[in-house]
Amino acid sequence: MFKSRLSAAPYLLWMGIFIIAPLLLVCYFAFTDASGSFTLANIQGLTAHVDVLLRSLWLAAVATVICLVLGYPVAYILSRAEEGQQRIFLMLCLLPMWMNFLLRTYAWMTLLENNGLINRFFGLFGLGPFEMINTQGAVVLGMVYNYLPFMIMPLYSIMVKIENSTIQAAQDLGANGVQVLFKVVLPLSVPGITSGVIMVFVPAISTFIISKMLGGGSNLLIGDLIELQFLGNAYNPHLGAAMSLVLMIIILLCLGFLNYFGDEDATREAIL
Repeated sequence: MFKSRLSAAPYLLWMGIFIIAPLLLVCYFAFTDASGSFTLANIQGLTAHVDVLLRSLWLAAVATVICLVLGYPVAYILSRAEEGQQRIFLMLCLLPMWMNFLLRTYAWMTLLENNGLINRFFGLFGLGPFEMINTQGAVVLGMVYNYLPFMIMPLYSIMVKIENSTIQAAQDLGANGVQVLFKVVLPLSVPGITSGVIMVFVPAISTFIISKMLGGGSNLLIGDLIELQFLGNAYNPHLGAAMSLVLMIIILLCLGFLNYFGDEDATREAIL
């Protein structure tokens, strides 16, 4: 027992320094002013930025839904492919992630700008130029492109465990393709859906690079405002800490809500 606790000491020390201490600092700055006195003014100041918070929630939710719609059939096809083909397709899905995040986002800037490759292509047919850069659609596109692999991998890891015999048994009992999908595959893949939604929604709602590079100044997200409070001209770490704390609470509430649907008992009830 003592040896097991001793082996866990480095991890506990790491948690204390890099997780617990930063969280305590965020809470301290969120409820204090420049003189160190307790105040709720920082929390109340968030009311001026409700529109940015709602925009962040909306765009993150839209990007998550699109990733789920695109990633679910891809993950299913991967899980049903032969083992050699699975390795190749997985490598192709993960290949864009080998490139730097900023470079991938910057590449979309060159594609979407008014004189970019997409508008030049449409110009060959006398169309455009279309306003694609500095829009909410461009922000969602950047989120989907960068975070889609985070949806595919959890779904694939769950679907690959679904035996072909299970699907064949449902077909032998008279289930058609739609019934097999909604009565067998979908309930069994709920834990993967939950994990994928969490892995996409959390970075999407807190991103600031994508919105800054593809959204322009008119599509700020909560991550952009937090960055401005710490690194921008409007330096106010107390307000930035309050924003971070509220965002963390919202994320934790969303995670708790999603974990309920990812519970094994809930999945079992859905199947029955």
